[in-house]
Parts: sequence; C-alpha cells; structure tokens
Amino acid sequence: MKASVVPDLLFEAHSSVLDIVFYEGQQFPAEYRGSAFVALKGSWNRSEPTGYKIVRVPFKDGKPVGYYENFAAGFWVSGLHRAEVWGRPAALAVTKDGALLVADDTGGTIWRISYSAPPRQTGAPAGTTGAAPR
Repeated sequence: MKASVVPDLLFEAHSSVLDIVFYEGQQFPAEYRGSAFVALKGSWNRSEPTGYKIVRVPFKDGKPVGYYENFAAGFWVSGLHRAEVWGRPAALAVTKDGALLVADDTGGTIWRISYSAPPRQTGAPAGTTGAAPR
C-alpha cells in the first residue's frame, strides 16, 4: 500500500482551476519562462468568494517552487456573500508573439495581456546634477 502524496502546491478551496498553460514565450520577462499560468474561475456558492483571477506559478527544475502570485486580478467586483463579477477566467493560451490570451465565459470576452519593457534610462536620472551627495 502506498502512502499519500503531498501536493507540491495547493490552491484555495472553491477557486475552481479551469485551465493551466506553461509559458515558453519571449515577450514577458525571462523569469516568466517555464512558469505556469492558471485560470481560477471562482465559485459562485462559497461563503466568501475566491478565485476570479489568473495566477502565475513559478517552476524550478521542473517543479513548482511552492507558491503562486496574482498575475491578473479584478474580475471580482464586490459582494462578500455572493460574488458580483464582470468576468470569470475559463481558458488560457499563449500567442505566437508571447502574449497571454484569457477567455472569460461570463463576459464573453477574450482578453489579450501583453508586456512592453520599460524604456531604458540613460545618463543621470532627471533632476540630478551628477554631483556627489553631501
């Protein structure tokens, strides 16, 4: 008889994981490559709503590192005992250019999330004289 296997990562009950996609694109920062994006649709009948977001699960050596972080939140608008939402993430895909697509089965929308690196700063920051601080 085998013993139980402890999960590498747990999601909050009733978050309703509907889709997972591994990111191998080039658009987002390098630390995103190999991570999993997870669509948490959320539960309409939980006493306190949970889910309603996309999270990123970082991986190292082919295993989750043990936590996840919010990537795209805000689908849940309000409502403590019954969620009032403008969307529920249901499916994910990565485009050829590396953007993340999120299908929302409540609002009937496909969201495209893209990344643009901030402009490189050259020279001294604005408002400095270049002199050593006193």
